[in-house]
Amino acid sequence: MQFLWNRGEHMDWLQRINESINYMETHLMEELSIEQISNYVFASKSNFQRVFHMVTGVTIGEYIRNRRLSLAGQDLLLTDNKVADIAQKYRYDTSESFSKAFLRFHSISPSDVKTSGAVLRFFHPLSINISIRGGFNRAYQQIDEFCWNNLDEQIIKTLTDAEKYQELVHWAITARGKNPGVFDALTEWLLDDIEWCEDKLNENEQILMQGVFARFSEQNKQLRRYLSELRPAGVVNEAVFKALDQFNDQLSGQVPDERLQKVVAQVLDDFSLMKQRGIREQIAGSITGPTGTDHADIYGFINYLKECDAEVQWALFMPDKVKRQQNGFKVVNYEYKEMPGMRFIGWEDDDLTDSELQGERFRVLDAMNGDPSGFDYDILLSHHEGLSIDVEPVHLFWGRFMRADTPVPKGFLSFDFLPYHDGRAGIPYISQFAYAEFSGDYDAMHKTEGYDISAMYDVTRNIMLSQGITIPYPDKYWTAEVFKNGYDKGSTAYMFSAELIDT
Repeated sequence: MQFLWNRGEHMDWLQRINESINYMETHLMEELSIEQISNYVFASKSNFQRVFHMVTGVTIGEYIRNRRLSLAGQDLLLTDNKVADIAQKYRYDTSESFSKAFLRFHSISPSDVKTSGAVLRFFHPLSINISIRGGFNRAYQQIDEFCWNNLDEQIIKTLTDAEKYQELVHWAITARGKNPGVFDALTEWLLDDIEWCEDKLNENEQILMQGVFARFSEQNKQLRRYLSELRPAGVVNEAVFKALDQFNDQLSGQVPDERLQKVVAQVLDDFSLMKQRGIREQIAGSITGPTGTDHADIYGFINYLKECDAEVQWALFMPDKVKRQQNGFKVVNYEYKEMPGMRFIGWEDDDLTDSELQGERFRVLDAMNGDPSGFDYDILLSHHEGLSIDVEPVHLFWGRFMRADTPVPKGFLSFDFLPYHDGRAGIPYISQFAYAEFSGDYDAMHKTEGYDISAMYDVTRNIMLSQGITIPYPDKYWTAEVFKNGYDKGSTAYMFSAELIDT
């Protein structure tokens, strides 16, 4: 890569970064820490992280992860090594964590590398060539990093309607792998005070208003035209039109947060307000990572646009993904339920295999058969106390839904569920959910490798994403395995929290 270095910076840093890259390449299969690498080049940890990111465009952690996952992909493709062995080789604690990281990077699970024919991504080792001169505003480069839809009209004319739609699906998959990181880079740029001095304001207005907001608006218009032409062929997932409508609304400032609506309207009317860091913080929000699940102290305008962009892409590629995921099993019933107020009564137990304890406690719940909720199966409920998964670990509870206000037996705990969002994070949760029933190979529907959680979890969630259903993450997020024939007979159904508006 070529790096444009501003005058006044120390050339010594460039040599150190080159040395650090060589060091990391030599020790990729070993434990690597930022402190260890910065010590090697005789730099302070904080300064080294900042300068490395500024020079290379990636963090140290991202560089190590990208290189390891690139090499792991080659190992899987070219050798007969087991996934578990390759995960250990590239410093992943478990096969599950490796599989999740691999899927996010390559858009394919490790187990499918040799059978799918997919093209693996490869992140090449960096090297730095030095040129001392002024450079463009870094946000210009960020705009071009978005995966903009630019289908070749001449090629498209030669395809069938189904093939044209698949071109859009393939674009959506690629965009989902790239765009989240670019949105996060925009957030970083918006929060960098150096980039928002008076003499850069006009340039920044062009970048944000025309390069980002107007360009997404134009892309949405083009996508709607493509999809409307394909609609009569019956190949289009209708949910994508709702997603495009929502994206356009929010690009114009109509976000769900009324307070933020006012801020966006003020900025659209008078861009000079962006000189104020407090305003930029509300426009930028917090970085939420490649999957959008990281904790956000401030949920800003860019966060909403990132989510809208994702919903368009999910509506395009998720239906096909759901079909592929049902390997050895199938969904036999899928519906959305809006229940009245309920009370979950159960217990938290670290040992989920203690059948004797489970039997005793479910017999207590059986004796309370006068207080059914209308959804009366044994369930294993999980939630994160209304916080994001990177802040609060999952908590698991055996139990059953009962009628609201049911007395709680001694030694049990309870969570209340309301039929509406009360405006607060955490308990009480919402008694609205997607409900999926499965049949087929039991092990297949409970498979974890290549899935975020398990096959049942992923398929249920992905159907929701394909249909534009709101998952109230993180504030009211919960899920549950459903044991239709009793806790000791295995789960063959799944519940996934939803906020069912206009459904």
